[in-house]
Amino acid sequence: MGRLVRKPRLAVAEPQDSDFGGMFGSRARQAAPTADTGDDYLLRMVKFIPGEVLGFSMVVNGILAQAMVSGGDNASMAGFSVTSIAIGALIVGCILTPLFCWYVREAGDAWVVNAIVSTIAFPFWSYLMGAVAFAKFHDGDLAAILIMTFSAVSGLVAPVAARPKVAEQIAANPNTKEGPRLVESLTA
Repeated sequence: MGRLVRKPRLAVAEPQDSDFGGMFGSRARQAAPTADTGDDYLLRMVKFIPGEVLGFSMVVNGILAQAMVSGGDNASMAGFSVTSIAIGALIVGCILTPLFCWYVREAGDAWVVNAIVSTIAFPFWSYLMGAVAFAKFHDGDLAAILIMTFSAVSGLVAPVAARPKVAEQIAANPNTKEGPRLVESLTA
């Protein structure tokens, strides 16, 4: 199981060995087209959580929360207010989320869809985790309702099936080559 949501693949007919360049299909081996349905609802819902970036954000917010406790509402670090630094850290987390999705992508991943949904999810999860940027507005009950609703809806976002390119279709089914056929060569 990869880290990102997988794209479903359309069914592609398996190449069949036959005589006379595919004129007479083999009845003994009729393979059904194979298809990959991609990730299901629960896997998508879990994979859209930007866990790695949230872990980074939790460490930063732990440091900022400690500064808020020791300095009060007027706490500052290096001449900047802690609240401004927390908002900056939230923005940096929103920027790092799609970059992380791009970095860990593999062939067959729907990384663009994953990046979009995970970037939208990041502020919701940060609010739930008690990010310092939301300290004045934080309500644990509202955060739980928001994250449950967002997670339920995000699982409904499914990537579109990837269509094989023409070259891949020809490679998968070499019997469809255009060229002189047995019937045409006899009449020529």
